[in-house]
Amino acid sequence: MMETFQQLFGSTEGMRTFRAPGRVNLIGEHTDYNLGFVLPVALDLATTVAAAPSRDGMLRIYSEQRQEMRQWKAEEIEGLGPAHDWSDYPIGVAHELIRAGFPIQPANLLIASTVPEGSGLSSSAALEVSSALAFLHGRTFNPMELALLCQRAERNFVGMPCGIMDQYISVFGRRNCAVEIDCRSLGHRLVALPAGIAFVAVNTMVKHALASSAYRERVAECAAAVAGLRGWFSSVESLRDATPEQLAEVVPKLPELVARRARHVVTEDVRVGRFVEASAAGDPREMGRLMLESHASLRDDYQVSCEELDFLVDTAKAVEGVYGSRMTGGGFGGCTVTLVRAEAAQAFTEQISAAYLARFEVTPGVYACRPSDGAGEL
Repeated sequence: MMETFQQLFGSTEGMRTFRAPGRVNLIGEHTDYNLGFVLPVALDLATTVAAAPSRDGMLRIYSEQRQEMRQWKAEEIEGLGPAHDWSDYPIGVAHELIRAGFPIQPANLLIASTVPEGSGLSSSAALEVSSALAFLHGRTFNPMELALLCQRAERNFVGMPCGIMDQYISVFGRRNCAVEIDCRSLGHRLVALPAGIAFVAVNTMVKHALASSAYRERVAECAAAVAGLRGWFSSVESLRDATPEQLAEVVPKLPELVARRARHVVTEDVRVGRFVEASAAGDPREMGRLMLESHASLRDDYQVSCEELDFLVDTAKAVEGVYGSRMTGGGFGGCTVTLVRAEAAQAFTEQISAAYLARFEVTPGVYACRPSDGAGEL
């Protein structure tokens, strides 16, 4: 990376390098923006940003993946609007840092990433968090505030009404652990995973056009469900507050589509708790069963799956050593995550790849999901 930086910018003087990981969510999908519970792990797939001061008042950002350079006068960053491309993520972060009292200094930035884009493994949060650390360049910033700032960047500048999970786990990930996040209190606890298991992400290599618009629709539908529930249970401020029993009582009074969206979220929060209990008990069969139940709920009630994701889950179920599988991320493409006996992971990789290639004439990306530490300086 140092050699590339030298070639691009002519000098590595003052260069520092920062890393932020992607994530895979084991269970708890579309619950974060409903202030519920999620259970992600940070990955060793990560975005790395090398940064050094520039001497001419410019901010330059180079994407190694795209082989594209963007540049602006540093003093003009605050006035920039969205460009509707990859640069919106670091510039959105820059806007939020300026608002927080951290001016953006003239600098040269080189971005390199191993997090596949559009995969549901949170390449956007990895870029946001690593960019924030690069802009700060060693200036102290509270970790929780860092996660919240990067979430605001995506919501306010990029325009995606995301929950806190992706930025949170990118900051607070822990090696060899999952992290159960309470998306209301923003507290978390580390969840030890049983020995002898592995998680494998399989990338469909597709991202259907529905993904962005459908996400916003689901946010609105969940808000409609909360409004309906509050008419009967005043304590329900978000779907996280509703019990399955309360929802069952109100379902006949809600529009069918809104009721189905709510049912997914309410039951998914329950599944997160049961998954954590099963992990503590060293019961991968129950963990796998809950993953399959989660996928069925996402497919049927939340309707964010697609043919490719369903094929991967259905195929995984029949592979020796697999406990369970589900789509992970926003949906309409991206990845599945599969729980498998550790010694069966290689055979699973080979079988699922061959089956997907035969069905769709596309070779899927397959990634071992090794729980890793959160963001920091290298």
